[in-house]
Amino acid sequence: MSLKVCMRAVLLAIMLVSSACGYLTGDEGVFRDRSEDYKKAPDLPALSVPPGVSSVPIRDIYPIPEVDDIYLEPGEFAVPRPVPLAAGAGQELVRIQKLGDERWILIGLAPGQLWPQVRNFISASGMQVARADARGGLMETNWLTVQGEPLPSRFRFRMEQGVQRGTSELHILQMDQSNWDGGWPSKSDDLQLEAQLIQSVAQYLADSADSAPVSLVAEQGMSAGGKIALRESEQGDSFLRLELPYDRAWASLGRALEKSYFDIADRDRSSGIYYVRFLGRDGEDEPGWWSKLWQSDDAPPSDRVYLVSVTALPEQAVRIDLTPQDRGAFLDDRDRQEMLTAIKGNIN
Repeated sequence: MSLKVCMRAVLLAIMLVSSACGYLTGDEGVFRDRSEDYKKAPDLPALSVPPGVSSVPIRDIYPIPEVDDIYLEPGEFAVPRPVPLAAGAGQELVRIQKLGDERWILIGLAPGQLWPQVRNFISASGMQVARADARGGLMETNWLTVQGEPLPSRFRFRMEQGVQRGTSELHILQMDQSNWDGGWPSKSDDLQLEAQLIQSVAQYLADSADSAPVSLVAEQGMSAGGKIALRESEQGDSFLRLELPYDRAWASLGRALEKSYFDIADRDRSSGIYYVRFLGRDGEDEPGWWSKLWQSDDAPPSDRVYLVSVTALPEQAVRIDLTPQDRGAFLDDRDRQEMLTAIKGNIN
Protein backbone atom coordinates (compact mmCIF):
# COMPACT_ATOMS: atom_id res chain seq x y z
CA MET A 1 0.00 0.00 0.00
CA SER A 2 1.39 3.38 -1.02
CA LEU A 3 1.92 6.35 1.32
CA LYS A 4 -0.91 8.34 -0.33
CA VAL A 5 -3.39 5.52 0.22
CA CYS A 6 -2.38 5.33 3.92
CA MET A 7 -2.83 9.07 4.41
CA ARG A 8 -6.27 8.97 2.84
CA ALA A 9 -7.26 6.10 5.11
CA VAL A 10 -6.14 8.04 8.19
CA LEU A 11 -8.01 11.19 7.14
CA LEU A 12 -11.15 9.17 6.42
CA ALA A 13 -10.95 7.57 9.88
CA ILE A 14 -10.59 10.99 11.55
CA MET A 15 -13.60 12.33 9.65
CA LEU A 16 -15.70 9.32 10.65
CA VAL A 17 -14.74 9.69 14.32
CA SER A 18 -15.52 13.43 14.28
CA SER A 19 -18.89 12.86 12.66
CA ALA A 20 -19.67 10.10 15.12
CA CYS A 21 -18.85 12.42 18.08
CA GLY A 22 -21.14 15.04 16.66
CA TYR A 23 -23.86 12.44 16.21
CA LEU A 24 -23.51 11.27 19.81
CA THR A 25 -22.86 14.49 21.78
CA GLY A 26 -23.79 17.41 19.51
CA ASP A 27 -26.90 19.61 19.80
CA GLU A 28 -28.86 17.00 17.92
CA GLY A 29 -26.93 14.03 19.25
CA VAL A 30 -28.21 11.13 21.30
CA PHE A 31 -26.27 12.21 24.43
CA ARG A 32 -26.64 15.95 24.02
CA ASP A 33 -26.29 18.42 26.94
CA ARG A 34 -29.70 18.84 28.59
CA SER A 35 -28.62 21.10 31.48
CA GLU A 36 -30.30 24.14 29.89
CA ASP A 37 -33.56 22.45 28.87
CA TYR A 38 -35.44 23.88 31.86
CA LYS A 39 -35.28 27.32 30.25
CA LYS A 40 -37.47 26.05 27.40
CA ALA A 41 -40.17 24.66 29.69
CA PRO A 42 -43.57 26.24 28.86
CA ASP A 43 -45.97 27.65 31.46
CA LEU A 44 -48.85 25.28 32.10
CA PRO A 45 -52.23 26.24 33.54
CA ALA A 46 -52.98 25.31 37.13
CA LEU A 47 -54.61 21.97 37.70
CA SER A 48 -58.37 22.20 37.97
CA VAL A 49 -60.00 20.24 40.77
CA PRO A 50 -63.31 18.56 39.97
CA PRO A 51 -66.40 19.90 41.76
CA GLY A 52 -66.95 18.42 45.19
CA VAL A 53 -63.25 17.72 45.77
CA SER A 54 -61.30 19.96 48.15
CA SER A 55 -57.70 20.93 47.54
CA VAL A 56 -54.97 21.70 50.04
CA PRO A 57 -53.07 24.91 49.16
CA ILE A 58 -49.32 24.87 48.88
CA ARG A 59 -47.74 25.96 52.16
CA ASP A 60 -44.43 25.88 54.02
CA ILE A 61 -43.50 22.62 55.68
CA TYR A 62 -41.97 24.52 58.65
CA PRO A 63 -44.03 27.72 59.02
CA ILE A 64 -42.66 30.51 61.22
CA PRO A 65 -45.26 31.49 63.83
CA GLU A 66 -46.14 35.08 64.55
CA VAL A 67 -43.99 36.71 67.24
CA ASP A 68 -45.89 37.46 70.44
CA ASP A 69 -44.65 40.86 71.61
CA ILE A 70 -46.27 40.87 75.05
CA TYR A 71 -42.81 40.52 76.61
CA LEU A 72 -41.23 43.39 74.68
CA GLU A 73 -40.77 46.58 76.60
CA PRO A 74 -42.54 49.62 75.16
CA GLY A 75 -40.60 52.59 73.86
CA GLU A 76 -37.48 52.99 71.79
CA PHE A 77 -34.84 50.31 71.60
CA ALA A 78 -31.17 51.23 71.30
CA VAL A 79 -29.17 48.86 69.15
CA PRO A 80 -26.06 47.95 71.18
CA ARG A 81 -22.65 48.86 69.83
CA PRO A 82 -20.65 45.90 68.52
CA VAL A 83 -18.48 44.37 71.20
CA PRO A 84 -14.83 44.44 70.09
CA LEU A 85 -12.87 41.23 69.99
CA ALA A 86 -10.73 41.22 73.11
CA ALA A 87 -7.14 40.36 72.38
CA GLY A 88 -4.03 40.04 74.43
CA ALA A 89 -4.43 36.87 76.46
CA GLY A 90 -3.44 34.52 73.65
CA GLN A 91 -0.89 36.57 71.72
CA GLU A 92 2.07 34.52 73.00
CA LEU A 93 1.84 30.82 72.26
CA VAL A 94 3.88 29.66 75.27
CA ARG A 95 4.45 31.60 78.48
CA ILE A 96 5.81 30.77 81.93
CA GLN A 97 3.75 32.39 84.67
CA LYS A 98 4.60 32.73 88.34
CA LEU A 99 2.65 33.62 91.48
CA GLY A 100 4.58 33.29 94.72
CA ASP A 101 6.36 29.94 94.69
CA GLU A 102 3.97 28.50 92.12
CA ARG A 103 4.98 28.30 88.45
CA TRP A 104 3.08 26.96 85.48
CA ILE A 105 3.12 27.07 81.68
CA LEU A 106 0.35 28.83 79.76
CA ILE A 107 0.08 27.61 76.18
CA GLY A 108 -2.24 28.71 73.41
CA LEU A 109 -3.37 25.18 72.55
CA ALA A 110 -6.43 23.20 73.56
CA PRO A 111 -5.87 20.52 76.25
CA GLY A 112 -6.35 17.78 73.68
CA GLN A 113 -3.34 19.13 71.76
CA LEU A 114 -1.19 19.66 74.85
CA TRP A 115 -1.52 16.06 76.10
CA PRO A 116 0.39 14.31 73.26
CA GLN A 117 3.04 17.05 73.28
CA VAL A 118 3.80 16.44 76.96
CA ARG A 119 3.92 12.71 76.37
CA ASN A 120 6.36 13.23 73.52
CA PHE A 121 8.57 15.38 75.77
CA ILE A 122 8.66 12.69 78.46
CA SER A 123 9.61 10.06 75.89
CA ALA A 124 12.27 12.27 74.27
CA SER A 125 13.79 13.03 77.70
CA GLY A 126 14.30 9.37 78.52
CA MET A 127 11.70 9.33 81.28
CA GLN A 128 9.10 6.59 81.63
CA VAL A 129 5.41 7.13 82.28
CA ALA A 130 4.26 5.24 85.38
CA ARG A 131 0.65 6.43 85.30
CA ALA A 132 -1.44 8.32 82.75
CA ASP A 133 -4.99 9.61 83.06
CA ALA A 134 -5.94 11.45 79.87
CA ARG A 135 -9.42 12.40 81.05
CA GLY A 136 -8.06 13.79 84.31
CA GLY A 137 -5.07 15.43 82.63
CA LEU A 138 -2.49 13.67 84.85
CA MET A 139 0.77 12.03 83.83
CA GLU A 140 3.29 10.68 86.36
CA THR A 141 6.83 9.42 85.77
CA ASN A 142 8.86 6.66 87.40
CA TRP A 143 11.72 7.39 89.75
CA LEU A 144 14.77 8.66 87.92
CA THR A 145 18.18 10.00 88.82
CA VAL A 146 18.69 13.61 87.78
CA GLN A 147 22.25 14.62 87.00
CA GLY A 148 23.74 16.58 89.89
CA GLU A 149 20.99 15.58 92.34
CA PRO A 150 21.80 13.26 95.28
CA LEU A 151 18.40 11.56 95.41
CA PRO A 152 16.09 10.16 92.72
CA SER A 153 13.02 12.19 91.85
CA ARG A 154 9.72 11.68 90.11
CA PHE A 155 7.47 14.23 88.43
CA ARG A 156 3.76 14.75 87.95
CA PHE A 157 2.46 16.71 84.95
CA ARG A 158 -1.01 18.15 85.45
CA MET A 159 -2.82 19.63 82.43
CA GLU A 160 -6.04 21.60 82.58
CA GLN A 161 -7.96 24.12 80.57
CA GLY A 162 -6.78 27.71 80.67
CA VAL A 163 -8.76 30.76 81.65
CA GLN A 164 -9.37 31.70 78.02
CA ARG A 165 -11.06 29.41 75.54
CA GLY A 166 -8.65 27.23 73.57
CA THR A 167 -5.75 27.62 76.02
CA SER A 168 -4.19 25.18 78.47
CA GLU A 169 -2.12 25.24 81.63
CA LEU A 170 0.62 22.79 82.54
CA HIS A 171 1.64 22.40 86.19
CA ILE A 172 4.66 20.28 87.16
CA LEU A 173 5.24 18.80 90.63
CA GLN A 174 8.58 17.29 91.76
CA MET A 175 9.11 14.93 94.67
CA ASP A 176 12.25 13.45 96.31
CA GLN A 177 12.43 9.79 97.16
CA SER A 178 13.26 10.64 100.76
CA ASN A 179 9.80 12.18 101.24
CA TRP A 180 7.85 9.39 99.54
CA ASP A 181 4.95 8.26 101.70
CA GLY A 182 2.58 7.04 98.99
CA GLY A 183 1.20 10.49 98.10
CA TRP A 184 2.26 13.68 96.38
CA PRO A 185 3.26 16.83 98.33
CA SER A 186 1.37 20.09 97.97
CA LYS A 187 4.44 21.75 96.41
CA SER A 188 7.72 20.54 94.93
CA ASP A 189 10.51 19.45 97.27
CA ASP A 190 13.07 21.16 95.03
CA LEU A 191 11.66 24.36 93.54
CA GLN A 192 14.82 25.02 91.54
CA LEU A 193 14.62 21.61 89.88
CA GLU A 194 10.96 22.22 89.14
CA ALA A 195 11.79 25.59 87.54
CA GLN A 196 14.49 23.99 85.36
CA LEU A 197 12.09 21.33 84.11
CA ILE A 198 9.36 23.90 83.42
CA GLN A 199 11.85 25.92 81.38
CA SER A 200 12.80 22.84 79.35
CA VAL A 201 9.19 21.82 78.73
CA ALA A 202 8.21 25.36 77.72
CA GLN A 203 11.03 25.48 75.17
CA TYR A 204 10.03 22.09 73.79
CA LEU A 205 6.38 23.16 73.46
CA ALA A 206 7.33 26.42 71.77
CA ASP A 207 9.44 24.53 69.21
CA SER A 208 6.82 21.88 68.41
CA ALA A 209 3.45 23.54 69.05
CA ASP A 210 2.78 24.19 65.35
CA SER A 211 2.65 20.46 64.64
CA ALA A 212 0.70 19.40 67.71
CA PRO A 213 -1.57 16.35 67.21
CA VAL A 214 -4.85 15.95 69.09
CA SER A 215 -5.83 13.40 71.73
CA LEU A 216 -9.59 12.88 71.52
CA VAL A 217 -9.71 11.23 74.96
CA ALA A 218 -7.93 14.17 76.58
CA GLU A 219 -10.03 16.65 74.59
CA GLN A 220 -13.24 15.07 75.90
CA GLY A 221 -11.99 14.83 79.47
CA MET A 222 -10.50 18.33 79.73
CA SER A 223 -12.95 20.93 78.46
CA ALA A 224 -11.47 23.75 76.38
CA GLY A 225 -14.30 26.17 77.04
CA GLY A 226 -12.36 28.46 79.38
CA LYS A 227 -12.77 29.43 83.02
CA ILE A 228 -14.20 32.92 82.61
CA ALA A 229 -17.65 33.98 81.46
CA LEU A 230 -19.84 37.08 81.36
CA ARG A 231 -22.96 36.46 83.45
CA GLU A 232 -26.05 38.40 84.47
CA SER A 233 -27.39 38.60 88.02
CA GLU A 234 -31.04 38.27 89.04
CA GLN A 235 -31.16 42.08 89.23
CA GLY A 236 -30.06 42.33 85.58
CA ASP A 237 -26.49 43.54 86.28
CA SER A 238 -23.62 42.01 84.31
CA PHE A 239 -20.58 40.54 86.05
CA LEU A 240 -17.67 38.18 85.37
CA ARG A 241 -17.40 34.72 86.87
CA LEU A 242 -13.79 33.54 87.05
CA GLU A 243 -12.92 29.98 88.12
CA LEU A 244 -9.63 30.70 89.88
CA PRO A 245 -8.52 30.83 93.53
CA TYR A 246 -8.92 34.26 95.08
CA ASP A 247 -5.21 35.14 95.29
CA ARG A 248 -4.53 34.28 91.67
CA ALA A 249 -7.76 35.97 90.52
CA TRP A 250 -6.75 39.18 92.29
CA ALA A 251 -3.31 39.23 90.68
CA SER A 252 -4.67 38.32 87.22
CA LEU A 253 -7.29 41.06 87.42
CA GLY A 254 -4.65 43.66 88.20
CA ARG A 255 -2.62 42.75 85.12
CA ALA A 256 -5.75 42.64 82.98
CA LEU A 257 -6.85 46.13 84.05
CA GLU A 258 -3.51 47.58 82.99
CA LYS A 259 -4.01 46.07 79.51
CA SER A 260 -7.70 46.98 79.18
CA TYR A 261 -7.70 50.80 78.81
CA PHE A 262 -7.96 51.35 82.56
CA ASP A 263 -5.73 53.34 84.89
CA ILE A 264 -5.46 51.90 88.40
CA ALA A 265 -5.76 54.83 90.79
CA ASP A 266 -5.69 52.75 93.97
CA ARG A 267 -6.30 49.25 95.27
CA ASP A 268 -7.54 47.76 98.53
CA ARG A 269 -6.42 44.12 98.81
CA SER A 270 -8.24 43.48 102.09
CA SER A 271 -11.56 44.66 100.61
CA GLY A 272 -10.89 43.19 97.18
CA ILE A 273 -11.43 46.47 95.29
CA TYR A 274 -9.52 48.17 92.48
CA TYR A 275 -10.16 51.90 91.99
CA VAL A 276 -9.80 52.55 88.27
CA ARG A 277 -10.46 55.18 85.61
CA PHE A 278 -11.56 54.18 82.16
CA LEU A 279 -9.24 55.90 79.69
CA GLY A 280 -11.20 55.28 76.52
CA ARG A 281 -8.19 56.13 74.32
CA ASP A 282 -5.21 54.15 73.19
CA GLY A 283 -2.71 56.89 74.05
CA GLU A 284 -2.13 58.09 70.48
CA ASP A 285 -2.86 61.48 68.96
CA GLU A 286 -5.55 60.05 66.72
CA PRO A 287 -8.37 58.00 68.24
CA GLY A 288 -7.92 54.27 67.85
CA TRP A 289 -10.53 51.71 66.88
CA TRP A 290 -11.56 51.31 70.52
CA SER A 291 -11.89 55.05 71.05
CA LYS A 292 -14.03 55.47 67.96
CA LEU A 293 -16.31 52.78 69.31
CA TRP A 294 -16.92 54.89 72.43
CA GLN A 295 -17.42 58.22 70.67
CA SER A 296 -21.08 58.76 71.45
CA ASP A 297 -23.12 61.07 73.65
CA ASP A 298 -23.65 58.43 76.32
CA ALA A 299 -20.06 57.13 76.47
CA PRO A 300 -18.67 56.76 80.01
CA PRO A 301 -16.64 59.82 81.04
CA SER A 302 -12.91 59.17 81.31
CA ASP A 303 -12.55 61.03 84.60
CA ARG A 304 -15.08 58.87 86.43
CA VAL A 305 -13.73 56.44 89.04
CA TYR A 306 -15.05 52.90 88.97
CA LEU A 307 -14.86 50.15 91.55
CA VAL A 308 -13.81 46.74 90.25
CA SER A 309 -14.55 44.37 93.10
CA VAL A 310 -13.57 40.72 93.58
CA THR A 311 -15.86 38.50 95.67
CA ALA A 312 -14.97 34.93 96.61
CA LEU A 313 -17.43 32.23 95.55
CA PRO A 314 -17.59 28.54 96.45
CA GLU A 315 -15.58 25.94 94.50
CA GLN A 316 -12.46 28.08 93.88
CA ALA A 317 -14.21 30.83 91.91
CA VAL A 318 -14.69 34.59 92.19
CA ARG A 319 -17.17 37.18 90.97
CA ILE A 320 -15.92 40.43 89.40
CA ASP A 321 -18.25 43.46 89.43
CA LEU A 322 -17.80 46.95 87.99
CA THR A 323 -19.71 49.90 89.46
CA PRO A 324 -19.22 53.71 89.61
CA GLN A 325 -17.62 54.96 92.81
CA ASP A 326 -20.23 57.70 92.99
CA ARG A 327 -23.37 55.93 94.16
CA GLY A 328 -25.52 58.51 92.42
CA ALA A 329 -23.86 58.02 89.02
CA PHE A 330 -25.67 55.94 86.43
CA LEU A 331 -23.89 53.27 84.42
CA ASP A 332 -25.76 51.76 81.51
CA ASP A 333 -25.47 47.97 81.54
CA ARG A 334 -24.47 48.06 77.88
CA ASP A 335 -21.41 50.11 78.81
CA ARG A 336 -20.77 47.85 81.79
CA GLN A 337 -20.76 44.79 79.51
CA GLU A 338 -18.30 46.35 77.10
CA MET A 339 -15.87 47.32 79.84
CA LEU A 340 -16.14 43.89 81.46
CA THR A 341 -15.56 42.27 78.06
CA ALA A 342 -12.35 44.26 77.67
CA ILE A 343 -11.20 42.99 81.07
CA LYS A 344 -12.34 39.44 80.30
CA GLY A 345 -10.15 39.18 77.20
CA ASN A 346 -6.96 39.99 79.14
CA ILE A 347 -7.32 37.76 82.19
CA ASN A 348 -5.19 34.62 82.14
